[in-house]
Amino acid sequence: MELTIKEIALRAGVSKSTVSRVISGKGYTSLVVRDKVLQLIEELQYKPNAVARAMVSQRTHNIGVLIYRRHHPIASHPFYGKILDAILMTAASLNYSVFVTTDHEMSLRSADFMMEKRVDGLILISRLQQNVIDYITNFGVPYVMVNGSTDVDGVIHIVNQDEEGGRMAAEYLSELGHRRIFAIAGPQTHRSHHLRLKGFKNYLEGIGDSIPSSSILHASTSTFVEGYELMRSNWDQFRAGRYTSIFATNDMIALGAMKFLLEQSVRIPEQVAVVGFDDIDFAAMFSPSLTTVRVNTEEMGTQAFSLLDKLIRQEPNIENPKQLVPKLIVRQSTH
Repeated sequence: MELTIKEIALRAGVSKSTVSRVISGKGYTSLVVRDKVLQLIEELQYKPNAVARAMVSQRTHNIGVLIYRRHHPIASHPFYGKILDAILMTAASLNYSVFVTTDHEMSLRSADFMMEKRVDGLILISRLQQNVIDYITNFGVPYVMVNGSTDVDGVIHIVNQDEEGGRMAAEYLSELGHRRIFAIAGPQTHRSHHLRLKGFKNYLEGIGDSIPSSSILHASTSTFVEGYELMRSNWDQFRAGRYTSIFATNDMIALGAMKFLLEQSVRIPEQVAVVGFDDIDFAAMFSPSLTTVRVNTEEMGTQAFSLLDKLIRQEPNIENPKQLVPKLIVRQSTH
């Protein structure tokens, strides 16, 4: 790299440090000099390698994405996979490389891996324990959180209006005339599942039609398999309660429950209506297709990377983005 910079500097009639400032984008150079250096760089087809760029700019243009999820699948999960796709596309447009790792134990191992790669910043996806956040904060590397939350001041969160989405689902089922509603909720330690159920319950309580605790099943994994198994093991209770609808706090649970109902020859939606949450691709592919509350996962990923880029470049006055607005998507499972 040194010889190449020297050659560019000689041809441009400037110092090597001036060329370095142009390459790194840091420090002052006049517009005339900058244009002259950039033109020579293009003519010489000079492309500094990643190590050289890091030496000049003190940046590696590497970003780390940590997906924390206790149960598999993780990176291939239809919700988190969409967020990851958007992150990768945005990263490519801004000339960053991305390291992705997953951790179901919520340990410090994944954070150590990212620090070894000298990442410029981190995107932390899903629920995180405080010790992991504290550990990462100590390194002084900027980070944003996606679909999770923390009490640490100043952390940027990209989240959905999950409580509002739960309220929308309850209002919709109520307007369809459903009063015997069965709910299957994912882990309440997770922000999204907790707020979705909260919004659902609060709406029904507000109209004087509270859902009793006996009508709510709590899943521990929020997976398709558990949705199916919970319906199977509580089938007698469901029939005895003469329930006419189901609300699940994510689509995977809802689809698992639907599969069991269809195996019992239950007609959906004529006998039981079903509403999920997330609008993963499988929701539209399933038959009958699933009514759900859409979360804009692509926007989550795009916002996360754009905001992290601003943090890395130390732009002033970066504010937390507004929570993403959910949208009810009506399909065959209720209509």
